[in-house]
Amino acid sequence: MKPIVQISLDLIDVDEALGTAEMAMRAGVDWLEAGTPLIIAHGMHGVRALRQRFPKTPIVADLKTMDGGYLEAEMMAKAGATHVVVMSRAHAETIKVVVKAGRDYNLKVMGDNLGCPDMVAAAKELEDLGCDYVVHHIGYDERRGIAAQGKRMPSPLDRLREVVAAVKIPVQAVGGLSLEQAIRTPEYGAPLVVLGAPLTIDADAFKTAGGDLESSLRLICEKIHAYGDV
Repeated sequence: MKPIVQISLDLIDVDEALGTAEMAMRAGVDWLEAGTPLIIAHGMHGVRALRQRFPKTPIVADLKTMDGGYLEAEMMAKAGATHVVVMSRAHAETIKVVVKAGRDYNLKVMGDNLGCPDMVAAAKELEDLGCDYVVHHIGYDERRGIAAQGKRMPSPLDRLREVVAAVKIPVQAVGGLSLEQAIRTPEYGAPLVVLGAPLTIDADAFKTAGGDLESSLRLICEKIHAYGDV
Protein backbone atom coordinates (compact mmCIF):
# COMPACT_ATOMS: atom_id res chain seq x y z
CA MET A 1 0.00 0.00 0.00
CA LYS A 2 0.99 3.60 -0.42
CA PRO A 3 2.24 5.31 2.77
CA ILE A 4 -0.45 6.92 4.89
CA VAL A 5 0.17 9.90 7.16
CA GLN A 6 -1.88 9.79 10.35
CA ILE A 7 -1.87 12.62 12.86
CA SER A 8 -2.55 11.66 16.46
CA LEU A 9 -4.63 14.33 18.16
CA ASP A 10 -3.42 13.69 21.71
CA LEU A 11 -5.24 16.74 23.02
CA ILE A 12 -7.99 17.17 25.60
CA ASP A 13 -9.68 20.26 24.14
CA VAL A 14 -12.04 19.60 21.22
CA ASP A 15 -11.62 23.04 19.66
CA GLU A 16 -7.84 22.71 19.76
CA ALA A 17 -8.09 19.23 18.25
CA LEU A 18 -10.31 20.52 15.44
CA GLY A 19 -7.98 23.44 14.73
CA THR A 20 -4.94 21.17 14.64
CA ALA A 21 -6.81 18.72 12.40
CA GLU A 22 -7.75 21.48 9.95
CA MET A 23 -4.12 22.56 9.70
CA ALA A 24 -3.00 18.97 9.24
CA MET A 25 -5.52 18.29 6.49
CA ARG A 26 -4.43 21.38 4.58
CA ALA A 27 -0.84 20.13 4.84
CA GLY A 28 -1.68 16.76 3.30
CA VAL A 29 -2.35 14.40 6.22
CA ASP A 30 -4.48 11.39 5.24
CA TRP A 31 -5.98 10.08 8.48
CA LEU A 32 -7.01 11.76 11.74
CA GLU A 33 -6.67 9.99 15.07
CA ALA A 34 -8.83 10.80 18.05
CA GLY A 35 -6.01 10.16 20.51
CA THR A 36 -6.56 8.44 23.84
CA PRO A 37 -6.49 11.74 25.82
CA LEU A 38 -9.24 13.11 23.57
CA ILE A 39 -11.24 9.88 23.92
CA ILE A 40 -10.90 9.97 27.72
CA ALA A 41 -11.89 13.63 27.89
CA HIS A 42 -14.80 13.56 25.44
CA GLY A 43 -15.50 9.99 24.36
CA MET A 44 -17.70 9.57 21.31
CA HIS A 45 -18.48 13.30 21.33
CA GLY A 46 -14.92 14.13 20.32
CA VAL A 47 -15.09 11.61 17.50
CA ARG A 48 -18.44 12.98 16.40
CA ALA A 49 -17.03 16.52 16.32
CA LEU A 50 -14.21 15.37 14.06
CA ARG A 51 -16.63 13.53 11.78
CA GLN A 52 -18.88 16.57 11.45
CA ARG A 53 -15.95 18.79 10.51
CA PHE A 54 -14.31 16.19 8.22
CA PRO A 55 -17.09 14.12 6.66
CA LYS A 56 -14.90 12.10 4.26
CA THR A 57 -11.67 11.65 6.24
CA PRO A 58 -10.74 8.32 7.88
CA ILE A 59 -10.86 8.70 11.67
CA VAL A 60 -9.02 6.36 14.06
CA ALA A 61 -10.49 6.06 17.55
CA ASP A 62 -7.57 5.06 19.79
CA LEU A 63 -9.71 3.25 22.35
CA LYS A 64 -7.08 0.77 23.54
CA THR A 65 -9.98 -1.60 24.15
CA MET A 66 -9.44 -4.31 26.77
CA ASP A 67 -13.00 -5.52 27.40
CA GLY A 68 -16.54 -4.83 26.25
CA GLY A 69 -15.13 -4.76 22.78
CA TYR A 70 -18.24 -4.98 20.67
CA LEU A 71 -20.03 -2.12 22.43
CA GLU A 72 -17.00 0.17 22.40
CA ALA A 73 -16.42 -0.41 18.69
CA GLU A 74 -20.12 0.00 17.93
CA MET A 75 -20.29 3.31 19.79
CA MET A 76 -17.31 4.72 17.91
CA ALA A 77 -18.66 3.52 14.57
CA LYS A 78 -21.94 5.29 15.23
CA ALA A 79 -20.02 8.43 16.19
CA GLY A 80 -18.20 8.35 12.85
CA ALA A 81 -14.95 6.46 13.42
CA THR A 82 -13.63 4.32 10.58
CA HIS A 83 -10.90 2.56 12.61
CA VAL A 84 -10.73 1.36 16.23
CA VAL A 85 -7.85 0.05 18.34
CA VAL A 86 -7.96 -3.14 20.43
CA MET A 87 -5.11 -4.35 22.61
CA SER A 88 -3.32 -7.64 22.01
CA ARG A 89 -3.19 -8.17 25.78
CA ALA A 90 -6.98 -8.26 25.88
CA HIS A 91 -8.55 -11.72 25.89
CA ALA A 92 -8.79 -13.30 22.45
CA GLU A 93 -12.59 -13.21 22.77
CA THR A 94 -12.45 -9.42 23.10
CA ILE A 95 -10.38 -9.14 19.94
CA LYS A 96 -12.82 -11.44 18.16
CA VAL A 97 -15.87 -9.36 19.05
CA VAL A 98 -14.13 -6.13 18.02
CA VAL A 99 -13.39 -7.78 14.67
CA LYS A 100 -17.06 -8.83 14.45
CA ALA A 101 -18.14 -5.25 15.16
CA GLY A 102 -15.77 -4.17 12.43
CA ARG A 103 -17.54 -6.41 9.96
CA ASP A 104 -21.00 -5.34 11.18
CA TYR A 105 -20.25 -1.61 11.06
CA ASN A 106 -17.68 -1.38 8.26
CA LEU A 107 -14.85 -0.55 10.69
CA LYS A 108 -11.20 -1.42 10.28
CA VAL A 109 -9.58 -2.95 13.36
CA MET A 110 -6.08 -2.03 14.49
CA GLY A 111 -4.50 -4.47 16.95
CA ASP A 112 -1.95 -2.95 19.34
CA ASN A 113 0.84 -5.15 20.77
CA LEU A 114 1.87 -2.78 23.59
CA GLY A 115 3.23 -4.57 26.64
CA CYS A 116 3.42 -8.04 25.10
CA PRO A 117 6.35 -10.26 26.17
CA ASP A 118 6.78 -11.42 22.56
CA MET A 119 5.71 -8.56 20.33
CA VAL A 120 6.30 -10.45 17.09
CA ALA A 121 4.13 -13.39 18.18
CA ALA A 122 1.48 -10.95 19.39
CA ALA A 123 1.41 -9.24 16.01
CA LYS A 124 0.90 -12.59 14.29
CA GLU A 125 -1.90 -13.51 16.69
CA LEU A 126 -3.65 -10.19 16.01
CA GLU A 127 -3.55 -10.97 12.31
CA ASP A 128 -4.81 -14.52 12.89
CA LEU A 129 -7.74 -13.18 14.92
CA GLY A 130 -8.81 -10.95 12.03
CA CYS A 131 -7.30 -7.52 12.69
CA ASP A 132 -6.75 -5.36 9.62
CA TYR A 133 -3.61 -3.59 10.89
CA VAL A 134 -0.92 -4.09 13.54
CA VAL A 135 0.19 -1.22 15.78
CA HIS A 136 3.70 -2.10 16.99
CA HIS A 137 3.87 -0.01 20.13
CA ILE A 138 6.34 0.69 22.95
CA GLY A 139 4.42 2.39 25.76
CA TYR A 140 5.09 5.79 27.31
CA ASP A 141 5.39 4.50 30.89
CA GLU A 142 7.52 1.55 29.76
CA ARG A 143 9.99 3.81 27.97
CA ARG A 144 10.24 6.31 30.80
CA GLY A 145 10.47 3.71 33.54
CA ILE A 146 13.28 1.79 31.84
CA ALA A 147 15.17 5.01 31.10
CA ALA A 148 14.80 6.07 34.76
CA GLN A 149 16.62 2.87 35.74
CA GLY A 150 19.57 4.01 33.65
CA LYS A 151 18.88 1.41 30.98
CA ARG A 152 18.54 1.93 27.24
CA MET A 153 15.07 3.11 26.30
CA PRO A 154 13.42 0.56 23.99
CA SER A 155 12.24 1.62 20.55
CA PRO A 156 9.65 0.14 18.20
CA LEU A 157 12.39 0.14 15.57
CA ASP A 158 14.23 -2.57 17.52
CA ARG A 159 11.94 -5.34 16.21
CA LEU A 160 9.98 -3.55 13.52
CA ARG A 161 11.46 -5.53 10.64
CA GLU A 162 10.61 -8.78 12.45
CA VAL A 163 7.03 -7.68 13.02
CA VAL A 164 6.63 -6.64 9.38
CA ALA A 165 8.05 -9.97 8.22
CA ALA A 166 5.71 -11.95 10.50
CA VAL A 167 2.44 -10.58 9.13
CA LYS A 168 0.80 -9.82 5.81
CA ILE A 169 -1.30 -6.90 7.04
CA PRO A 170 0.03 -3.31 7.22
CA VAL A 171 2.06 -2.29 10.26
CA GLN A 172 2.33 1.00 12.14
CA ALA A 173 5.21 1.75 14.55
CA VAL A 174 4.62 4.10 17.49
CA GLY A 175 6.15 4.99 20.82
CA GLY A 176 9.05 7.32 21.45
CA LEU A 177 10.10 7.78 17.84
CA SER A 178 11.59 11.09 16.84
CA LEU A 179 9.89 12.84 13.95
CA GLU A 180 12.75 11.82 11.66
CA GLN A 181 12.48 8.17 12.75
CA ALA A 182 8.71 8.12 12.22
CA ILE A 183 9.10 9.51 8.71
CA ARG A 184 11.48 6.66 7.84
CA THR A 185 9.26 3.79 9.04
CA PRO A 186 8.18 3.02 5.43
CA GLU A 187 11.81 2.00 4.85
CA TYR A 188 11.17 -0.81 7.36
CA GLY A 189 8.06 -1.92 5.45
CA ALA A 190 5.64 -0.11 7.79
CA PRO A 191 3.51 2.22 5.62
CA LEU A 192 1.28 3.77 8.30
CA VAL A 193 3.19 6.76 9.64
CA VAL A 194 1.95 8.42 12.82
CA LEU A 195 2.82 12.00 13.67
CA GLY A 196 1.99 13.17 17.17
CA ALA A 197 0.14 16.39 17.88
CA PRO A 198 1.08 18.71 19.51
CA LEU A 199 3.81 18.70 16.88
CA THR A 200 7.47 19.45 17.39
CA ILE A 201 9.22 19.93 14.06
CA ASP A 202 12.97 20.25 13.63
CA ALA A 203 13.43 23.58 11.89
CA ASP A 204 16.81 22.52 10.49
CA ALA A 205 15.51 19.29 8.98
CA PHE A 206 12.35 20.81 7.51
CA LYS A 207 13.08 24.40 6.62
CA THR A 208 10.36 26.29 4.81
CA ALA A 209 10.23 29.72 3.25
CA GLY A 210 7.64 30.90 5.73
CA GLY A 211 9.03 28.95 8.65
CA ASP A 212 5.51 28.06 9.80
CA LEU A 213 4.26 24.75 11.18
CA GLU A 214 1.81 24.05 8.38
CA SER A 215 4.44 24.49 5.68
CA SER A 216 6.84 22.22 7.57
CA LEU A 217 4.14 19.57 7.96
CA ARG A 218 3.41 19.80 4.23
CA LEU A 219 7.07 19.02 3.51
CA ILE A 220 6.91 16.05 5.86
CA CYS A 221 3.77 14.69 4.18
CA GLU A 222 5.37 15.08 0.76
CA LYS A 223 8.46 13.18 1.92
CA ILE A 224 6.39 10.30 3.31
CA HIS A 225 4.11 10.08 0.28
CA ALA A 226 7.17 10.04 -2.01
CA TYR A 227 8.10 6.54 -0.80
CA GLY A 228 5.53 4.98 -3.11
CA ASP A 229 4.14 1.50 -2.44
CA VAL A 230 5.46 -0.28 0.67
